[in-house]
Amino acid sequence: MATAEKEARVEELKAIMAEAKGFYLADFTGIDVAAVTELRNKLRDADVQYQVIKNRLAIRAAEGVGIAGLKEYFSGPTALAYSKEDPIAPAKILQDFVADGGKIQIKTGFMEGEILAADKVEALAKLPSKEELLVKVAASVQSPLYGLSGVLNGLLRGLVGALSAIEKQRGEGGENA
Repeated sequence: MATAEKEARVEELKAIMAEAKGFYLADFTGIDVAAVTELRNKLRDADVQYQVIKNRLAIRAAEGVGIAGLKEYFSGPTALAYSKEDPIAPAKILQDFVADGGKIQIKTGFMEGEILAADKVEALAKLPSKEELLVKVAASVQSPLYGLSGVLNGLLRGLVGALSAIEKQRGEGGENA
């Protein structure tokens, strides 16, 4: 790769690292083409980008955007998975791939200015997504309202029943008199 190409690639990686909500580094040693294709398809479906990167260029890019401490993770074959929208999506997909027997090793992650160890990435991947959390919050807010609605309907039914009984009694009493 010529020097101009390397500089262009470093600038591209800088832009990715600066704009991504979260990115993750993985070692893909021993993974076959079919598995990589499957992984790429899953990532693409979730709007997550995945690319193999050169370690030296990635180190320069990380240092160029002020991310210190990643250098130790740039050894061996390295792939970068990132998203500009959902910072947790790449972690979830990579972790699911590992759980399904995929031969990929998550090296580290970077999110909100913090370098995440592999165990933290695994824990992060197990968290529910933002959408799932919003649904749970909405359901927890909605549930008491349904309960209140049921109680009020029950009271109204009881009142209607009582008024009906009174009307019936008066109707029977009026006919007898």
